[in-house]
Amino acid sequence: MKYILVIGDGMADNPVPELQNRTPLEAVNKPFIDSLAKRALLGSALTVPKTQVPGSDTAILSIFGCDPDLYYTGRSPLEAAGAGVSLNPGDVSYRCNMIALEDCDKPFAERKIISHSAGSIDGETSIALVTWLFNEPEFKAAADKVGMHVEPSPSFRHIAVQKNGDTDGFVAPPPHDHLGEVIGTICLHGNKNAEDLWDLMRLAHEKLNHHPMNEQRRAAGKLPANGVWFWAEGTAVKLPNFVERYGHGGSVVSAVPLVHGIGALVGLKRVFVEGATGENDTNFEGKVQAAVDALCAGDDFAAIHIEAPDEATHNGNLPMKMEAIELLDSRVVEPLCRKLTEKGEDYRILLISDHKTLMSTRGHDGDPVPFMVYDSTKDMGTGLTYTEKNGEAGPFVDPGTRLMGILFGEEN
Repeated sequence: MKYILVIGDGMADNPVPELQNRTPLEAVNKPFIDSLAKRALLGSALTVPKTQVPGSDTAILSIFGCDPDLYYTGRSPLEAAGAGVSLNPGDVSYRCNMIALEDCDKPFAERKIISHSAGSIDGETSIALVTWLFNEPEFKAAADKVGMHVEPSPSFRHIAVQKNGDTDGFVAPPPHDHLGEVIGTICLHGNKNAEDLWDLMRLAHEKLNHHPMNEQRRAAGKLPANGVWFWAEGTAVKLPNFVERYGHGGSVVSAVPLVHGIGALVGLKRVFVEGATGENDTNFEGKVQAAVDALCAGDDFAAIHIEAPDEATHNGNLPMKMEAIELLDSRVVEPLCRKLTEKGEDYRILLISDHKTLMSTRGHDGDPVPFMVYDSTKDMGTGLTYTEKNGEAGPFVDPGTRLMGILFGEEN
């Protein structure tokens, strides 16, 4: 038996007025997933404890069997592990987003944040800009003063590491939860270190705003990467071993350092696929093939993480979110099952949205999400399609840390 986890990041939602008060999962055409769902166990799960802020970090920790209340020290250390960045004692890591602030004549603190990803900036440009920034003499001196350097990553997400950073009382709001808001109302705060990093962010905007690459982006009708945002602070973390807990080892296929980091910290292999972007243009076929190859090479377990629905929602693009779910159906789940069947493998699949991402707010939500467990060897017979409402009609799993045990058949 092979075991597969498929995460459609942020695909669950609340009813959307433009869809006649249906959710995207209810409105979209996903024939293969729904054909599996009719023979599968359908339920809903609380992946984010009520004590935690909803996000992929806390939700995916739960899905992999790690209680966020016990193991969560911040998002960035998980991403650092995924990027192969080692943290020394006393180090604090941060997510360093390339962001787009509105073009206007207002002071830095009065500008609105337009995009948490600088308009889904490509990795090459993102690396070039953040590398230039941290080497620009005035900015480098300011960063050195607070003990910070950057570890570039090929996306809008970079890792910033600070020696002996003070996180006591430190508050850094997630930028994707405050799109369209004036940044002065959501500024970093809580201690002197937060004030210092806010000053560093102000200087970054000053340096980046009219960089030639950003002027070229504007001329091409793209958003500029005219700012950085430090958030998701945390220190090094140790997670329980997946193989020791469940008796199965395997691989994690993703375009997102966070997911690779969680996988690495629980003892699973990171699989990198060329052309994996985290958007609708990602290399779906390559990700599926990488998972199948790992399973056929001896792995018992493979996880495939698809970021595209979440990014589409953060960008406020409903058609793109719906397309992302359709692509998950036609270019991930269907070919994955077909390839395993052709190879004569019995398999169980856990399909889940790690958390809800809401079109109404373009942000995350901590309400329960639908899941399904499909077993190729038997009919578990709900006869229902995969939607939030149908998940609510089935068993409720709380805490979400029980999900992996359900996939492996440890509990009914």
